[in-house]
Amino acid sequence: MGILTWIIFGLLAGAIAKMIMPGKQGGGWLITIILGIVGAFIGGLIGVYVLHWGDVDSFWNFRSWALAIGGALIVLWLYGMATRK
Repeated sequence: MGILTWIIFGLLAGAIAKMIMPGKQGGGWLITIILGIVGAFIGGLIGVYVLHWGDVDSFWNFRSWALAIGGALIVLWLYGMATRK
């Protein structure tokens, strides 16, 4: 259930991160969704292994959303830095 939840978080977190992130990022919504999923997994790993918050408890857990959106923001920022001219 944890992996499926992080994929769903990633879909939504990628869209939210795209709205939060200032400026124009390269790539369309498909890239943003993929990066959001990757970011959600990274946020989940940070929550489990660094912060020791445990796995995803439920879909409406604030910490889970914060980790997913935070991870998506980090990955979008890294993607923007890598594709900057």
